Amino acid sequence: MTIDLGTSTISKLNLKIIPFIILCYFISNLDKTNISVAALQMNADLGLTTSMYGLGVGMFYISYILFEVPSNIIMTRVGAKLWIARIMITWGLVSTGMGFVHTPTQLYIMRFLLGMAEAGFAPGIIYYISCWFPKSNRARAMSFFYMGSVLASIIGLPISGSILGMHGLADIAGWRWLFFIEGTPAVIMGILVLFYLSDTPEKAHWLSAEQKGWLKNKLEQDNAGAVVDKNHSWGSAFKNKVVWLLSLVWFLQAFCSIGITLFLPLILKSMAADKSNFVISLLAAVPFVFACLFMYLNGRHSDTTKERPLHLGVPLIISGVLLAISIYCANLWLAYILLVLTVGFNFALTPIFWAVTTEKLTGVAAAASIAFINAIANFAGLGLPPLLGKIKDVTNSYHYGLLIIAVALIIGGIVGIFVARTRAPAVEGNPLPSVDERARS
Repeated sequence: MTIDLGTSTISKLNLKIIPFIILCYFISNLDKTNISVAALQMNADLGLTTSMYGLGVGMFYISYILFEVPSNIIMTRVGAKLWIARIMITWGLVSTGMGFVHTPTQLYIMRFLLGMAEAGFAPGIIYYISCWFPKSNRARAMSFFYMGSVLASIIGLPISGSILGMHGLADIAGWRWLFFIEGTPAVIMGILVLFYLSDTPEKAHWLSAEQKGWLKNKLEQDNAGAVVDKNHSWGSAFKNKVVWLLSLVWFLQAFCSIGITLFLPLILKSMAADKSNFVISLLAAVPFVFACLFMYLNGRHSDTTKERPLHLGVPLIISGVLLAISIYCANLWLAYILLVLTVGFNFALTPIFWAVTTEKLTGVAAAASIAFINAIANFAGLGLPPLLGKIKDVTNSYHYGLLIIAVALIIGGIVGIFVARTRAPAVEGNPLPSVDERARS
């Protein structure tokens, strides 16, 4: 009976929550990264060098970093439903406003405002998932959530490339149409959040009393072994070495997920200058098909085997090695295939990373920790795009920038294996078993 109750509860969570947050995250990443496609026209219109484009991309991450932790703390106080709706509506309005910029300075300002508006969304949803899904299903739930990000590239890049083809319609540039059209869905979805999401399982009218009771007991059991639990204040998270090590791993993986993603169309254009913008957008979407597949398979296998460290670290190491090989590959198509696999393996660790993180951290401190970890990673977004742009302008090649990313991924994978296996003391100094040890017990 317990098994049937658990299965029915998880099935309801999967049907009610997962599709909706996938769509929300799809729109989030579409609005955050569509600048990479817009750059194919926008850079020339605004007179942007690659360095200036990198700075424009990086401005998003300044405000995103500043407001990430405060945003998640506010969410725990006002409720997920209201705060996620606020985030989506404001970023949708700003994203639409990107179509009105006429100078590099205006672009920098709008990217800064976009980061401010969107800060807290991804870590807020991650925390939200951890409040609903038991540990045994969490990596798969995280993999589905991040599919929204991947789908933004699989589906969004070709769509964005098609919208560029509207260039000249009503005497408006294609890249302006891109921002006008793709910013609107965020506002609509933000309004729907107010009517669709429930703040907590206790408030979910679509769960029976028995299902609510089962879920509450299951989550309490899972959270009993957390390194930072619900009894700790949000400030205590910043004193814990596990939080800092997790931040380092997520920071290093972001060298690929941020650096390559935002430059991929430009990198591919440098490899195949004779291809149209639409073809480039299609080629840029292919790596994310593999990212989607690898995330699901890695998350499912990790949940099934109850093994976290190797599922976390090995994909990142493989990603770095493949990227390093692609840099020195003379055959362009083979180099492209290696880039495809690089992105796929880089994303494969994502659901495992957040499963490990939310197994070690719970409560309000977890909300702050998740936001802090995500904020640290976004320093890669702040510094890496301008750096890659500068390297490209100076050397007329992306090779040295990509080599930096490859080294970061390999180091991140090694640290990831270590932190997932670490016997971390809690903030108060009580030793706790590792994830693997808890899984075997």
